[in-house]
Amino acid sequence: MKILFSVIILFNLILITSCEKAVDFKLDIVEPKLVVEASIENGQAPLVYLSKSLNYFSKIDQGILAGSFVHNAEVYVSNGMLTHKLKEYSIPLGGGYNFYYYSNDPSSPSTAFNGQLNKQYSLRIVLDGKEYDAVTTIPDITRRIDSLFWKPAPPGNAPEKVALMVRAFDQPGFGDYIRYFTKRNSEPFFAGLISVYDDQVIDGSSYEVQVERGVDRNADHPDGYSFFDKGDTVTLKVCNIDKPTFDFWRTMEYTYSSVGNPFSSPTKVIGNISNGALGYFGGYASQYRTIIIPR
Repeated sequence: MKILFSVIILFNLILITSCEKAVDFKLDIVEPKLVVEASIENGQAPLVYLSKSLNYFSKIDQGILAGSFVHNAEVYVSNGMLTHKLKEYSIPLGGGYNFYYYSNDPSSPSTAFNGQLNKQYSLRIVLDGKEYDAVTTIPDITRRIDSLFWKPAPPGNAPEKVALMVRAFDQPGFGDYIRYFTKRNSEPFFAGLISVYDDQVIDGSSYEVQVERGVDRNADHPDGYSFFDKGDTVTLKVCNIDKPTFDFWRTMEYTYSSVGNPFSSPTKVIGNISNGALGYFGGYASQYRTIIIPR
């Protein structure tokens, strides 16, 4: 027992001293890459956000983020019959900064369209003499929401906290992927901290599961962040997605959750944009349910 204890002490000392060794990383300077976040949802116009990647050790502030937006790109979305050139829009954010995105151009109504279930869409971006392409599908809605209900949060949480629950049904047949969002009162829709799921466990079955509150990833997450409060009006948005969209968010969220963990495995975020660009083009088959939680 003494020998075992000594070995444990020695092992810990080795770990401590090895942690004190200075490690000097010399990272290559690389050209910024195009970053694409593009989506199309049933009943909605396509939305495309374009920016340039930043260096790993870049200092981030509003000015740098505002300066990363990509302007004057040629952005086209096609549904196989119509090809529409999107228009760039800006939204004032205050402090002299703007948020930029591309969507349907009202001056070309003959080619504009919204998303539809069971349709494939292609994206083409022309920028600085280079072309970037991607394809996505808005699948059918195969994950049916039967009802929302709530129950008190587990002991140890504040008495006003409640757990939001959903009863749902998954259509038989593997390969159904979803991403979910929640909207609380007047807040925007936020995706869950882990927002994408497949049907490996619940295929072809009815089930009940807690819906964790969506989070603003730019804010802190206090204890009990996953619960809602009595008196809240909550809207749940559940989206069937295709496999490439699932893979992008699965790897992105794993990378996000493991930031700062020296023991986590390195993960490559799997996008579907060609020509070395970062990001994804995803189709969303969306459905909504709302519940008012009484006080």
